[in-house]
Amino acid sequence: MVTLAGKPITENGLGLMRLTWHIDPVPDHVAFKVLKAALANGANVWNGADFYGTPEANSLHLLKRYFTAYPEDAEKVVICIKSGLVNREPPKVDGSPEGMRRMVENCNRILDGTKKIDIFGCGRVDPDIPVEVTVEALGQLVKEGRIGGIQLTEVSASTIRRATKVHKIDMVEAEVSLWATDVLANDVAETCGEFGIPIIAHTPLGAGMLTGKIQKPEDVGLHAVFPRFQGENFEQNLKLVNEVQKLAKIKGCTPAQFALSWVKSLSKRPGMPFMVPIAGARSEERVKENCKDVALTEDDLKEISTMLASFPVAGARFPAVAARFNEY
Repeated sequence: MVTLAGKPITENGLGLMRLTWHIDPVPDHVAFKVLKAALANGANVWNGADFYGTPEANSLHLLKRYFTAYPEDAEKVVICIKSGLVNREPPKVDGSPEGMRRMVENCNRILDGTKKIDIFGCGRVDPDIPVEVTVEALGQLVKEGRIGGIQLTEVSASTIRRATKVHKIDMVEAEVSLWATDVLANDVAETCGEFGIPIIAHTPLGAGMLTGKIQKPEDVGLHAVFPRFQGENFEQNLKLVNEVQKLAKIKGCTPAQFALSWVKSLSKRPGMPFMVPIAGARSEERVKENCKDVALTEDDLKEISTMLASFPVAGARFPAVAARFNEY
């Protein structure tokens, strides 16, 4: 049994971004059903941020309203909150001790006692602050009981090793999907496995691309500025998506279920950490679909490896202005 913040977790999680950071935020009467469906289907790791939306309406505000309505669910959930973004354009991150304390206090103020922050971390490593300084500050906040544990996001294996020398790292958030396999080649996954650190896999469906529902650039939406969704890159990456659809049809499942089950299968590889894909959802039906596991055989996994080698992903994961805050 794998635990996070002292609570047992499954291989299913929920990303909260699209509930509040969207041109059309989901109203509470719908969002609450999504959150209830997540719990009912075993997805008790919820991933949010104080910048998923506006300072007045983000993940924390939604969680505060939900746990006010359903206080009995507060201890059933592990909430992982990112912060640190102090400017969007151009992006600026503040990982200073003062910044971390100020942001934790603000997040707790918004939650207003309805729920403790189980895991907290800076949304990216501050290029002007050594990670050791940020982690030491977060460790002090853990000691004070203001947060339950520490996460790192989009970091290299070297940074993980440096951070663990200062304080226990409870979780690493990284992009992992059939079109983002970087952590399997750059020692991030191996290092997390070595230290027993679970990986929370963000964007496990390639921002919707791997569901097969995006067939032309006009379907993309918010991620249209990302290189993988543009021009020739889009056309190349659509070839991989079409192959995923074919394999999913053979398995009798949806492309989303197939893609998410592959991420979860990584946990079973020798030396790998526990992987929890945090697919986003804006309806109960989508939550139920995403939480249904599909058993992948060794032959399936070999076929997937062949597919990934035959249809390499084109384009960078992030636009240049944001990519400079990622460590790979």
